[in-house]
Amino acid sequence: MPKQRPVQRPDIRPSAAPIHIVVYRWAGRWGPFKIKVPCGECALTVDVVKDTISNELQGIPVTLDIREWLSEWWRPLRLGAWHAPIVLVEGQVVSVGEALNRGVLAERVMSLAVARFNITDTRIYGKDGCPHCVRAKAALDKAGVTYTYLDVVKNPGAMYEMFSRVKAIVGPKTPITVPQVWYDGRYVGGADQVEHALSTTDQTQKEAQKQSRRLFQLFGRGGTKAA
Repeated sequence: MPKQRPVQRPDIRPSAAPIHIVVYRWAGRWGPFKIKVPCGECALTVDVVKDTISNELQGIPVTLDIREWLSEWWRPLRLGAWHAPIVLVEGQVVSVGEALNRGVLAERVMSLAVARFNITDTRIYGKDGCPHCVRAKAALDKAGVTYTYLDVVKNPGAMYEMFSRVKAIVGPKTPITVPQVWYDGRYVGGADQVEHALSTTDQTQKEAQKQSRRLFQLFGRGGTKAA
């Protein structure tokens, strides 16, 4: 029987600090000046941020703060951002002066999330039509290992998560393919590495069982050497 679990997000601790997102929109007042003309790109950016949080970043603890640019224009200006819409993630500018590219936001937030939330289970990042993904799943199924499977094509959030996690381990310039597998919270690699890891684990267990039998034969149930 397959041991695949439903899709889940990274291990999220309820007490973990959320990632803070700020959007400055074209609005507000400063002294005698007041913005009266609405900004279409600002409204679009706010909608994109909210939708990205609900989809690609689903399950990631985030807070969203929408502010009026003119009422506190000096705050983003200190960061080099002077034209709304402005998007900040943890105090760093990710977009300024144009409608937000949702991929930029998802990538930045996920890179912070994976540094805060470690994988503790067994997990496969893969996609349909990938023979090596099939091999990795078959190896885990055969070993009776329960795992989470994340399709990086159907679930863009999983793709951003996979890239952020793997590149932090193998380096930013190393090409990333699927599957990418974690076994019991430890990064393993692809299908070949999964099969090797399971084979090694199985061999270790067999050796431990042999040792237990030898000790039992020598000392018996009572813990003293048999006559």
